[in-house]
Amino acid sequence: MIATTFEEVHSEEWVATYISDPTNELVIFRLIIPWAEIIKHLGVFYHSSKGAMGKSIRMMTAILLLSRLRSLSDRKVIAFIKENPYMQYFCNVPPENLHTFLHPSSLCVFRSRLGVKGIDIIESIGFQQLRKAGAIENDAALIDSSVLENNIIYPNDVRLIFSAFKKMNLWAKNSEVPLWWKQQEIKKLWREYSMDKKASRRLYLIRFYLLFSPVLEQFKKQAQESDILVRAQAEYLIGLLSLLEEQTLEKMKGTIHIENRLVSLDELDARPIKKGKAFPNCEFGTTNEMIFNRQGFMVTNEILIGHPSDKTLYQSSLDLYIDRMKAVPETSVTDGNYRSAKNLKYRPDGLRYVFLGRSTDVPESKREFCQKARSATEGFIAVAKNIRGFKKSLYRRLKGDKIWATLCQMTYNLKKFLQLYREEAYDESVLIKLGLLD
Repeated sequence: MIATTFEEVHSEEWVATYISDPTNELVIFRLIIPWAEIIKHLGVFYHSSKGAMGKSIRMMTAILLLSRLRSLSDRKVIAFIKENPYMQYFCNVPPENLHTFLHPSSLCVFRSRLGVKGIDIIESIGFQQLRKAGAIENDAALIDSSVLENNIIYPNDVRLIFSAFKKMNLWAKNSEVPLWWKQQEIKKLWREYSMDKKASRRLYLIRFYLLFSPVLEQFKKQAQESDILVRAQAEYLIGLLSLLEEQTLEKMKGTIHIENRLVSLDELDARPIKKGKAFPNCEFGTTNEMIFNRQGFMVTNEILIGHPSDKTLYQSSLDLYIDRMKAVPETSVTDGNYRSAKNLKYRPDGLRYVFLGRSTDVPESKREFCQKARSATEGFIAVAKNIRGFKKSLYRRLKGDKIWATLCQMTYNLKKFLQLYREEAYDESVLIKLGLLD
């Protein structure tokens, strides 16, 4: 069960004592975010009458956003809240029992309950709040793709096989099955490989594979001889390691390009992606397709497996922008990777200018605007990746990557609003609609 309403837990006296700066960003964000609407929509993720009463959705949602605003882990964000009254005020954490108000593991449970759909609801409601107030202008769609890296060790084929032994070791331990290989032999070979500065990776790959292949075959037999529950737990791992075996055989044959190549046994959706950079020339993760408006607000953010062609993404990305903004932009701006005759001709009603990396795509009167917009896109992506968390996902697998990116998108837009608000870019009507002025 969960409460679908909330009350402010801080008295006027407490606010007057501890919240002395009304321009603090957390005070402003607290006013901007439509908490009541978020709580109403997230209530469906809980049973209306069964189960123990859960923690306040208002508080849990605010803590999730705060962890991304401050780039804090679950454990650290709880510790910081206990010490900082502005964080307590933003998250609506009651002053009573402050030191035991929440265990960090509850945040992981909350994220798992909401999943991608629930986190999307939080971001969408916040975005529409800014859009309806007129804070997000619909002048141009600036489209580009980047890489959301996964938090994995730089992969190599020898390390993958060594990781496979660790996976089987863990399964055997959890299933109380005796090891069917000599673990010390594997460790000894790994130490030898790690210390050999002139190691031939291909030679060591063959040596590891000759140990791995019979162990995998025995693993399949062990799983078949186990009870139903243990066998079911092994089936997924067997399928994964069989795929690794096929990939290893291809590598030993000298195959360079392997479709859907595994680069991690934990992040199965991660792929080696090259984006035309001198360094690093290859990043391991998922494609991150972003669309900004000319102010720098992030309108859409999509996570895609592998490295799909930008040309094939253009039309669906533009349609997604139109759906989010409820209007067609006057101009769309991309780099040359999106360029194709089909994309140049794609013009929903209202789209007047399409700039796909060449000055000749638009009239001379519009060229400077498009060129500056294209340069600005690079800047927006640099801020997103290096400051707002889009550099590397610390959540696991595709579902976790999508949750991570969605939370980062909302906090990115909150920071962008704060920047423009402090630069006095908004008139009083917008601030009144957002509740910042009476």
